[in-house]
Amino acid sequence: MNEIRIFSPATVANVACGFDVLGFCLDHIGDEMVVRKTDKKGVVITKIEGFDLPFEVGKNVAGVSALALIADANPDCGFEIEIYKKIKPGSGIGSSAASAAGCVFAINELLERPYNKMQLTYFAIKGEAIASKCEHADNLAPAIFGGFTLVKSVNPLEILQIPTPHDLFATIIHPQIEIKTSEARAILPKEIPLQLAITQWANMGSLVHGLHSNDYGLISKSLHDVVIEPYRSQLIPYFKEVKMAALNAGALGCGISGSGPSIFSLSKGIKDASNVEVAMNNVYRKTNIKFDTYVCKINTKGIKILNK
Repeated sequence: MNEIRIFSPATVANVACGFDVLGFCLDHIGDEMVVRKTDKKGVVITKIEGFDLPFEVGKNVAGVSALALIADANPDCGFEIEIYKKIKPGSGIGSSAASAAGCVFAINELLERPYNKMQLTYFAIKGEAIASKCEHADNLAPAIFGGFTLVKSVNPLEILQIPTPHDLFATIIHPQIEIKTSEARAILPKEIPLQLAITQWANMGSLVHGLHSNDYGLISKSLHDVVIEPYRSQLIPYFKEVKMAALNAGALGCGISGSGPSIFSLSKGIKDASNVEVAMNNVYRKTNIKFDTYVCKINTKGIKILNK
């Protein structure tokens, strides 16, 4: 196999109470990438469509991730990368992670899978750090593993897969404004009160248990962020109104996707998820801010091969 086309999905990180450690994978929303072998060693980005991103390999998250992999693999070939970018950079649904994860997945397939998913995540982290100014895997892991994932540790890297309840759906609203991950991190406090920390990790533990036990009521009671959301929500216009509308429409919970500006809700069943979409739409229709909305089931497979 000398060429592969893949779908690299969007993801939701943090998931309310799981700052920097929890994420889940979306379906139908994502980038496409084509990667092919070349006789000349190294990595070249030959095409980028959708958004203005650097072609220089060392400044592109896909390129840096690819370089990290081939530095370890030392293959007797090189690779050309085409990126068909459909996730807007700075959208809060894992745009940079889709590029980083997609390219290492594709190269691994072309090399006949010498690396497992944990190792691919390690290589992709090197590229993701270009965008976010730090190494983290809460978007990368769900893209590569699928479903819900927990990043137990970055150094050494340890990813835990968490079961996804069958009838769990996500609704996303993406206001067309940009919030850079680095800027969203800068607004956060360096220290938090002990009581807030206790509440947060109790919510995190019960959310993981709720996912394992298919307990939608417990999931709903756990989707609360008392540490990060009070700060980052200030950067998102009408966040409180959208959240209230989503909850009133039947959402299990609602929060900021990654560093924003996208807002996610989780619902039991497609009907509630669609009702939540209408409620979110109604809030932003009254503003002059352009937006997109999506409803999808949780993607438990992660990156998908479109053709070989």
